[in-house]
Amino acid sequence: MNVYNTVEEIKMNKTGYMDVEIDPSLDLFEEIEKLKKEKNAVVLAHYYQEPDIQDVADYIGDSLGLAQQAAKTEADIIVFAGVHFMAETAKILNPRKQVLLPDLNAGCSLSDSCPPPMFQRFKEQHPDHLVISYINCSVGIKALSDIICTSSNAKLIVDSLPADQKIIFAPDKNLGGYINKTTGRNMLLWNGACMVHEIFSLEKITRLKERHPEAKLIAHPECEEPVLRLADFIGSTTQLLDYSEKDSSNSFIVATEAGILHQMMQNSPNKTFIAAPPDNACACNDCPHMKLNTLEKLYICMKYGKPEIKMEESLRLAAKKPIDRMLELSRQFGLV
Repeated sequence: MNVYNTVEEIKMNKTGYMDVEIDPSLDLFEEIEKLKKEKNAVVLAHYYQEPDIQDVADYIGDSLGLAQQAAKTEADIIVFAGVHFMAETAKILNPRKQVLLPDLNAGCSLSDSCPPPMFQRFKEQHPDHLVISYINCSVGIKALSDIICTSSNAKLIVDSLPADQKIIFAPDKNLGGYINKTTGRNMLLWNGACMVHEIFSLEKITRLKERHPEAKLIAHPECEEPVLRLADFIGSTTQLLDYSEKDSSNSFIVATEAGILHQMMQNSPNKTFIAAPPDNACACNDCPHMKLNTLEKLYICMKYGKPEIKMEESLRLAAKKPIDRMLELSRQFGLV
């Protein structure tokens, strides 16, 4: 079994997407809605996608919610407006459905930080350890795992295991470190990280808090530990969204990818949301991979049915087992 690579049905050009001219007079929102009906297609979008894509999506969510929606959809075609590992997950759960990704180059720095061949050797050095992998990983890493988790359910999954169970946690060292701290475990951590969540400037956030003392800092657990120490609330993307809506505070500094601010502002139009500043010259903190998808690429991939995600059946089955285990545990925990 090849646990290293997804097999795409087609080889796109170097841009990773179909480079097709679009009639500028087209209303892409209207055209995408027509294609959904004509092809029985569903558009799943991550919170980090650009606002136009979020507005046209049938479902918007974080990794757990998207995996759950992919598992139960009755659509014939799943158009995944996210990054590559998310589209792979949809294909793992829906082998007989067509899964499209607007841009094949929409990868993930965290996923890339854990190459399957290297991780396989690491795993072989610790044969008595169970492997829990964060869903932000390639199909190859999923196939080498025992249980998949998301930032929404990682603590619950770890807590559900015997206290003496030795665990490898991959690929995110920051999320793993946070789970170690909150559970009292000593999981062995793979040294991977998300470029978006590691780029936040502690110094700039501190100055921002001084200028906005009324604002609460809310942070994703993929952030580095010094940022998490300052946070008033730590949670998954969906948990951050829920907290910002329900909490009595009217102002929030948000330490995760800036795309979530679109939903936060829609849900709480009278509240103020400030993107936590990164340690660079940019005024915001965008994931360059997530932002490769555009409304134009979404329309083109739906119209022509390309690029499509495919994979070897043996690889798919190996990767499905730990995802099924996660979904079953999530149902037991009430995370549905």
